[in-house]
Amino acid sequence: MGFVVGITTDLDTMTFAGHESGAQLFGVFQVSVLHNVVHLLFGAVGLAVARSTTGSIRYPQYGGVAYLVLWVYGVIVDHDHGANVVAVDEADSWLHLGLGIGMILLAGVARGLLTPRGAARAPGTPTS
Repeated sequence: MGFVVGITTDLDTMTFAGHESGAQLFGVFQVSVLHNVVHLLFGAVGLAVARSTTGSIRYPQYGGVAYLVLWVYGVIVDHDHGANVVAVDEADSWLHLGLGIGMILLAGVARGLLTPRGAARAPGTPTS
């Protein structure tokens, strides 16, 4: 959505990478072409691994860790410094933290449902 006019404000000021990008998704999250491509690739990987149970559990687990790494990057790097090549701001950092924690929790829930006892407690499972 970071490339969509109307959803992304100041689209004409978007840069390929770096903190100079003035484009903002929903007027809140700073985006650049690189930032958008990273999220698109993240989604493509998710679709590719969704065909297997193992992939469906590992994706949110490892993806959550990746988002936590992005959060640490956003906390450490000065948002107005040249090192901010991904174009993250404070709102992006909070989003990455929430996504990272949420995805890791989701992987844990999914892992628990795949145990024999967990599967028996899953919604929609017939009772005997």
